[in-house]
Amino acid sequence: MSRRRLDPAAQRRGQMLASRLTQARRASGRSAEVVARSAGISVETVRSIEKGRTSTPEFFTVAALATELGLSLDELYSAVRQPPRSDLHAHDPSVGTSG
Repeated sequence: MSRRRLDPAAQRRGQMLASRLTQARRASGRSAEVVARSAGISVETVRSIEKGRTSTPEFFTVAALATELGLSLDELYSAVRQPPRSDLHAHDPSVGTSG
């Protein structure tokens, strides 16, 4: 079964998640190997997420990493969520003008 190609917004969220998890792991002073072992997941999974090869990791994988790194799921979600659609063009003066 092949995966559907992610849209740019989903790719961006994956990159932001990878960045936040990598930042938290480095701040903890622990290696990917140590965090993976403590979280009960493979080191390859941690590396794949951190390098952006896995843009949409499984929920329980993210939850295990967040717990191990002392992050709340709310904090992770806030770090990667996009603004509501109605706010996307709020500050773009070209939206709503006729050309």
